[in-house]
Amino acid sequence: MTAVGRGAGGRSGVEQRVPFPTVDEIARHLQDEEPETVHIEVHLPGRLDPARLRAAFHGALLRHPRILVRQAPSAWWRRRYEWELTGGPDVDPVAFPAPGPDALVRARERALAGCPPLSASPPVRLEVVTGASDGGCVLLLAINHTALDGPSCLRVLATAAELYGGRDNSPPRAEPKAQRYAKPAADGPGRGRPVRVAASTAAPGGGNGMLLVELPVPARPSRGTGDTVPYTVNDQLLVATRLMVARWNLLHSAPTRPVRITMPVDDRPHGGDMPIGNGTRLVDVGFGAGERLDEAALTAERPDPAAVARLLRRTAARTRTLKSSSGPQLGLEAAVLTAPVLPVGVRAAATRGLRRVAAPWTSTTLLSNIGRVPYPLDFGDAGRAGAVWLSAPARTPRGLTVTTASTGGRLHVALRWSRALLDDAAGARLAQLFTRALDATSAAALYAAAPYAADQ
Repeated sequence: MTAVGRGAGGRSGVEQRVPFPTVDEIARHLQDEEPETVHIEVHLPGRLDPARLRAAFHGALLRHPRILVRQAPSAWWRRRYEWELTGGPDVDPVAFPAPGPDALVRARERALAGCPPLSASPPVRLEVVTGASDGGCVLLLAINHTALDGPSCLRVLATAAELYGGRDNSPPRAEPKAQRYAKPAADGPGRGRPVRVAASTAAPGGGNGMLLVELPVPARPSRGTGDTVPYTVNDQLLVATRLMVARWNLLHSAPTRPVRITMPVDDRPHGGDMPIGNGTRLVDVGFGAGERLDEAALTAERPDPAAVARLLRRTAARTRTLKSSSGPQLGLEAAVLTAPVLPVGVRAAATRGLRRVAAPWTSTTLLSNIGRVPYPLDFGDAGRAGAVWLSAPARTPRGLTVTTASTGGRLHVALRWSRALLDDAAGARLAQLFTRALDATSAAALYAAAPYAADQ
């Protein structure tokens, strides 16, 4: 069956239908309790022409037709949810809100709280905010995470930039790098109950709060032979997140239990043929018995450099194993839970019930590291992106997510939290702790006291 669309404001008469994959179905079941949005924020030095941008974004949607979906009507007794590929947008997803001193603040609030509906294609909203003192503008996307993830929409935005500016926005070809790794850690992450982020005074109104921070990319020392050290910036971010949570909980007299961090892994190519949708798989990075002896040194106001070095090497060994592993995106349990044996209404109730039962064993937090943004996001006369932030939803019981991306040699960090767990003052304090923890992983702090040893 061929997908046919009627453009903005229209409805197609015939659509191709695609069953929900596992990730989409689980997110759909849980969205009834707590809507989830992914937020992307791109800062440009110049202004965009509204008509040209709207045409470019619509053209990008047509080049990546998998983004043009809406949920097909479904009764509870059906065996599957299905996407309708519409071939064209039902509504115009591009908006230009009135400029003003608080326009960006209001757009961010809408991105966190206003989930684009699944009933209209595409489940994405793009707002262009102007009025900044530097004369630039901000592209702010809100994405319904049931249908799409952040890397997918970055790919679509890169295509829009190419159509708008007429310049190639393909990702550079990455050359393979020879790396030496530390020995695998003997102690595993374990499957016991992880620690929860200690709650502060809950903020009124519910929803999510968010804080955006720009930091230098943490330095990594050279071994002196031209090879890189056996850990990545991603490992440093994992360690910084672990240190942040442990220090926060120590300051709030929370029970001491292992920290476990969920980490999305994206194995997709980032070229024009990148598969669009929810394409990452989730793995859990645990911190086991090897860290217990160093706990006091790691949670001190100034973490001990030698202890941080040991933690980095263990973390690198664990993430290397996890990244090279394969399996269902959300694990075998989710694959079984979404098997089309029982009606979707029954599976939805089971999913929500199991989520409540399994809440104590859910990971402590989620770190989503996009890494170096793979596209220049060059909009021609409006310029290239000078900063790109993304934020992942902070659904409880985790209640806190850290999302990072780097552009132009700077690290852009988004802390996002559930207001049922933390207030804005707590979010600001956590950002300070994360900054200190990331500094503790840098070369200057680490290797003055802990020289590199590949076999430790």
